[in-house]
Amino acid sequence: MPELWSLYIWPLLVILMHIGIIVGAVLFGVAYLTYFERKVLGAMQRRQGPMTVGPFGLLQPIADGVKLLSKETIIPSQANRPVFLLAPILMFILALIAWAVIPVDYRMVLADINVGILYLFAVSSMGVYGVIMAGWASNSRYAFLGGLRSASQMVSYEVSMGLIIVCVLVCVGSLNLTDIVMAPRPVWVQVMLFPMFIVFLVSILAETNRAPFDLPEGESELSGGFMVEYSAMTFALFFLGEYANMILMSAIAVVLFLGGWLPPFGMEFLGFVPGFVWFVVKTCAILFFFLWARATFPRYRYDQLMRLGWKVFLPLTLLWVLVMSGSLIMTGALPQ
Repeated sequence: MPELWSLYIWPLLVILMHIGIIVGAVLFGVAYLTYFERKVLGAMQRRQGPMTVGPFGLLQPIADGVKLLSKETIIPSQANRPVFLLAPILMFILALIAWAVIPVDYRMVLADINVGILYLFAVSSMGVYGVIMAGWASNSRYAFLGGLRSASQMVSYEVSMGLIIVCVLVCVGSLNLTDIVMAPRPVWVQVMLFPMFIVFLVSILAETNRAPFDLPEGESELSGGFMVEYSAMTFALFFLGEYANMILMSAIAVVLFLGGWLPPFGMEFLGFVPGFVWFVVKTCAILFFFLWARATFPRYRYDQLMRLGWKVFLPLTLLWVLVMSGSLIMTGALPQ
């Protein structure tokens, strides 16, 4: 019995505890990201935002959650019921399981696998299935067209995101996310990666269907897009999945380009600050970019969105892979 406890039960309990901490932190972040978004948009539009529920409106996310939990889930009579219910569950689960390989501090990661970046890319690409399932199973023209729009948009920008990640991997020489953060990067490499950082920021806006690329939810032509037939907790799962994906993409950007949990460039004297604090601060900075873009830019037309992805970002990122590889070979800095 002691061997059974030490070999199987205790490690399983530790893993479950770590999973619970990750899920709880992500859900807490999603809840207060909605509050933060409404406050930031309110400030940019010269109004107050949530102020009624709790001090400074801090209990508003809890009130919203209770409201969605208490509503009735309505399933259209012509919908494919199993697929209709499975789609939001799939979207929400995918947004959570990707966090298994994200290192928030040195050795503070659930699964420090050697192909972490491939795992992330595989999980993020599966989100297309949830969108298509939701659009098809609703048996609605608006939902179907919104699902097709969203799927093609996500696939289009995943191509450029993959090439951007290749640029980083060429500089680092490893698929392990901890190694990517810890790898030394000369200043000239950071300068050359900066354009790819900008393209990555725009691509994650399109990948998460956020403004100004929120084309699947066009109020003027498609109503709520692929979510038009969803209500109560099924809608809430899509909502949670979208905001969890925003946090996930921000964390990936921090790991790939901003040094993860390490102090910012030129601020090594602040090394006494815990690493996960730096990670959270940097992630919040990327999230602010999401909100800033929503408050600032008008929506793109769909043809403009596709043109940007296929005629601008794809050639640029493909060229930059060649430029980065050639520069590293010429300088002898190519990782072995």
